[in-house]
Amino acid sequence: MTSLFIFTTLLLMAVAYYFFKVVKKPTLLFKGTPFNKAIIKRTPTLTKRYFPTPWLFNTHFQLIAFGFIKGFAKTLNYDQQDVLIMEDGGKVSVDWLGLDLPDNTPTMLVLHTISGNPQSMRGFVRYTRELLGWRVALCVRRGHGDMTLNTANFNTMGNTDDFTAQIAHIQSKFPKSELYATGISAGSGVLAQYLGKVGKQTPIKAAVAYCPAYDMRHAFTRAKPFYSKMMAKKLNRLFITPNKDKFEHLDSFEALNKAADLHEFHQHLYEVAGNKSTEEYMNKSNPSTVFDDIEIPILILNAKDDPVCHIDNVYENQRRVEAMDNVILTLTDRGSHCAYFEGITAKPWANRMISEYFTAIHSIQSSSTSHL
Repeated sequence: MTSLFIFTTLLLMAVAYYFFKVVKKPTLLFKGTPFNKAIIKRTPTLTKRYFPTPWLFNTHFQLIAFGFIKGFAKTLNYDQQDVLIMEDGGKVSVDWLGLDLPDNTPTMLVLHTISGNPQSMRGFVRYTRELLGWRVALCVRRGHGDMTLNTANFNTMGNTDDFTAQIAHIQSKFPKSELYATGISAGSGVLAQYLGKVGKQTPIKAAVAYCPAYDMRHAFTRAKPFYSKMMAKKLNRLFITPNKDKFEHLDSFEALNKAADLHEFHQHLYEVAGNKSTEEYMNKSNPSTVFDDIEIPILILNAKDDPVCHIDNVYENQRRVEAMDNVILTLTDRGSHCAYFEGITAKPWANRMISEYFTAIHSIQSSSTSHL
């Protein structure tokens, strides 16, 4: 009887903790423009409570489950891979899903994570194609997947010239398709950098930055040591060591090869990325330097328990974000880094929210165009 009482008490305490401490509405930071208000009204997930998966709401459990699901999910067979050769001989690709859709179907451009590839991104790509119903164009960066490095030029943050070429290719293939874009983790870096550089001169109608790190000069110093060290080792293993023959003549190579964490890695990446100094690398690759010049609507999503892109990165840039007319910043207490599982069956909450956001944007923009 005593054991049953203790078990029941603990269970009730756990349930109470979950509903009072874990389940919460997202915090929204935005300028109260009619457009932003209309978007939020048509994106139900933004105004309802987020129910993290009860057995996964811990930040580390979410990441473990996220890695497990990515590793064991069914392989995605893309419709086609278009390989693009840049002026310097570098190689990138656009990997398609939904080529059979009508030409005027919207196209979602997806910019992958810091070590991503077509298969690691298959969950988001598949969800976008099946649930949103749009064509997907995954923009694969140099060195990722089977895009071997033809030249001594690699940047974890991507290359805006490469991305511009990928956009031009997508437009040439589907000139009647409206373009939208989602940058995931590091992918949001090159997306924001591109959008800030070109301002209104972009065919992309709206974007999402999913778990961005903001200012590269400080962001990686705040990542939890375990993840920072693990990711630095992974980046070296995937991109630097296999291309030693291309990089070992650089003065910074040994320091880069021995980098102990993400911050140190990016302090020594400058020559590999084609720059003369860390300062030059930061000026050319840091999305924070041009973020205020983004002109299109953009939704930013961050979790307060993210161990990689720490919430202090958000707070440091909060006033800048709130000063912009076209930004909706969404903060959740839980979600970890790009995990965001919800419900008993651990479905992707962020994917659903992103789908709702783009549906709302597309509907409002299409309606505005039809009344011109």
